[in-house]
Amino acid sequence: MTTHSTTPVTVLGLGPMGHALATAFLTAGHPLTVWNRTPAKAAGLVARGAGAAADVESAVRASELVVACLMDYDAVRGSVERAPAADAWAGRVLVNLSSGEPGQARAMARWAGERGITYLDGAVLTPVATIGTPAAAFLYSGDSGAYDSVRAALASLGGSGQYLGDEAGRAAAYELALLDLFAASVAGLAHAFALARAEGIDPVDFGRRAGGTGGLLTAMAPAFGESLAAGNFTGERATIASAASALRHIVAASDAHGLDTGTLTAAKAVMDRAVAAGHGADGYPRLVEHFGAGRE
Repeated sequence: MTTHSTTPVTVLGLGPMGHALATAFLTAGHPLTVWNRTPAKAAGLVARGAGAAADVESAVRASELVVACLMDYDAVRGSVERAPAADAWAGRVLVNLSSGEPGQARAMARWAGERGITYLDGAVLTPVATIGTPAAAFLYSGDSGAYDSVRAALASLGGSGQYLGDEAGRAAAYELALLDLFAASVAGLAHAFALARAEGIDPVDFGRRAGGTGGLLTAMAPAFGESLAAGNFTGERATIASAASALRHIVAASDAHGLDTGTLTAAKAVMDRAVAAGHGADGYPRLVEHFGAGRE
């Protein structure tokens, strides 16, 4: 491939994230070609010097690095199928930054390989506003040769990019697990505010206090990983039994106000399984193994 500053790049898909990726490449000086099902979305980029391809095959042929950021893996596959000519992909790398499941990433890698397409899967871990800045973060997995060939160009997206190995589904697996944490945390935050409001607590004051409690996760996450790796589930600082007791009070208070307790009762069920299995005196990391229990 050509150098970082001159590698031609094509971006397929100009939703908010795709547009941000394209803007970062253009700002970094890459010759840029874009394609979107709605051509009007390319107007601002074209005004800055990007080329707008009339179809996917033209977009692919224009660049050595093709970055897809579409709704999902099906959309990527459907778009790529619009450039069926084998020679259209010769010497090119397809980097898929669309969100999806690990199994879909692995299937996409197989599908691409069967068609002679050099494929790299990836995940964007930070919001649109971070793209092109030091705060951006990306994960990549799949063909190591592909990653080496486009690594310098991908650096134009800002922040840090980490390669996780040849297993194509690894980046998607990390992304979903991290989104799992975020989604559950947001649901918990919203429920906490609902309970606080039901009790007449000022939301601004509660928000300040909640920030400190939420910050505990920053310290807990690395400790969780270390405990799981070592198989050490000591409950010296906090136990599952005490957490289960506190959760019963939260559920009761929420029920008293008529609040939805679905997420709370689901969490309580996991803790109850752990206690029933004799792990009540263990620390929170022990709960991980109980998410696979009781699902027959």
